[in-house]
Amino acid sequence: MLLQREAVPALNTVTAYGDDYVDINEVSYAHAIHFGPEGDIHTWEVHQASDITPAHMRELAGLEDQKQDPMAFLDGTPPAKPDDAPEVVLVGTGNRQQFLANAIIRPLLSVGIGVEVMTTPAAARTYNILMAEGRRIVVGLLLNKEDS
Repeated sequence: MLLQREAVPALNTVTAYGDDYVDINEVSYAHAIHFGPEGDIHTWEVHQASDITPAHMRELAGLEDQKQDPMAFLDGTPPAKPDDAPEVVLVGTGNRQQFLANAIIRPLLSVGIGVEVMTTPAAARTYNILMAEGRRIVVGLLLNKEDS
């Protein structure tokens, strides 16, 4: 499905998608990917929603390098949200919406990053809308050929 006629050249825009591909700025990808409005399009080493781990979610949000104090829970203060962290992380799970367990999304929620899980078509459309509004957003998209 073609989403829009022209991409914003400076921003990563979903320009089309189908069951086994997604086009970002008219470049086609036939595997799971993650990206934000600016920067590179990354291969996401996930084949289906059930493969997603807390580490994958931290990777999406750019928190994989964040060191956490294992005793921080004792003082009751949540970890700080990094300045460059996204407001929201979208996860597209193919043609079927598959919710993620709370334990998987907790690392993001605990620092104030919202998480929305939806079908890949809905995630692609939502990403484009939020990106066009200038929101700090990141999206991970799974393709149907990778669903089980």
